[in-house]
Amino acid sequence: MDDEADPVFPAEDHLFEDTFSRETSYSLCGQECRITQAFSASLGVAASVWEAAIHLCRFFEQTCLDLRGKRVIELGAGTGIVSILAARLGARVTVTDLPLAIPQALRNIEANTPPTGWPSGAPIAVPLSWGQDQENFPSDWDMVLGTDIIYMPETFPLLLDTLAHLCRGGAVAYLSSKMRREHRTQDFYDDWLPRRFQVEVVQREPESNINIYRAVLSPAGTSES
Repeated sequence: MDDEADPVFPAEDHLFEDTFSRETSYSLCGQECRITQAFSASLGVAASVWEAAIHLCRFFEQTCLDLRGKRVIELGAGTGIVSILAARLGARVTVTDLPLAIPQALRNIEANTPPTGWPSGAPIAVPLSWGQDQENFPSDWDMVLGTDIIYMPETFPLLLDTLAHLCRGGAVAYLSSKMRREHRTQDFYDDWLPRRFQVEVVQREPESNINIYRAVLSPAGTSES
């Protein structure tokens, strides 16, 4: 996530009034990931491992998604758990979020270095502010990932522009979201994303209210501003 002056950063004034850290181990796809969550007012929602992230990780395993050698970029990575798992499964990963979240992701990347090294290289963690600097990133990815990043309606057009740029070379986007009515999450998938993408629900979990979407840029989506 970004610094406090950035209008994209969610204003959760009293989300974490105390500062503390917690390390949790997750067994995913045969990998053991140790993730530290650094809860603080400055990091806010970026500090947590959200349930939608775990669902996407399990989706990789359930669908036998082959990540070996794939060029992957994650948006709003937070703790970096999804990117770390993808990299341990052989993907070449770029981790992005707003600047304040990058140090936490870097610490988790370092803590999860496999004993024999990363199969396709360690994940790279760099800041990316939607709608502002996506043009500094290439468009030749294989996959674009995002988990629980659909919760601020004012960022919907910024996110859409960013996704369209990153997917211009044919990338498949996988987005996992808790379908929160108060955040108009369904509106993004029903009204915004289809403006430029071909969208399908690939997993629906009614009990947890989490959906995973697969999106590919439509031919008309490449030319819209």
